[in-house]
Amino acid sequence: MLKAILDRQIRALERTFDYDASYMREILSVRPWSLLKFGLVSSVGRGRGAPPAAMAAAAIVGTLAEDCGPCTQITVDLAARGGVPPEILRAILAGDAAAMGEAAALAWRFCRASLARDLLACDPLRAEIVRLWGRGALVDIAMALMAARTYPTLKYALGHGQTCSRVTVAGAPAIIDHASMAA
Repeated sequence: MLKAILDRQIRALERTFDYDASYMREILSVRPWSLLKFGLVSSVGRGRGAPPAAMAAAAIVGTLAEDCGPCTQITVDLAARGGVPPEILRAILAGDAAAMGEAAALAWRFCRASLARDLLACDPLRAEIVRLWGRGALVDIAMALMAARTYPTLKYALGHGQTCSRVTVAGAPAIIDHASMAA
């Protein structure tokens, strides 16, 4: 029963996002409970305390730290479905802090500093997030950053990682500034 339910969810994900979830199917075949647990862990990055653009920035920074292919695309697509405008998504991918808006830029800078373990940069950014949106938003942004890294990490560990591929926003190719994403 569990396998049938999870298989339907995987197929829906693949159809909705034109995404190859064969790594999920592999897990389902050998460890269905592990796939269920993975789904629960990865869902922690869907908090609502921070503005959608900030959450998108956190998820994109986290995903780009591990991947530049299909996982990045699905992260962008989920953010677009969540109402983040295409121009903000393009700016986040391009590393253009001036064009991504204040909310996204704050989360983008914070997440990059967090991944770089740059405490001097992180501390004031963290304080600003808390001042603007509260401690819950800080937790949501941190969870989005962490959760975004789980999918590509799992895919690559299982041998399903892919080389970099074109990422699109609203049907148009997006520029990814990998140098600006390096933490």
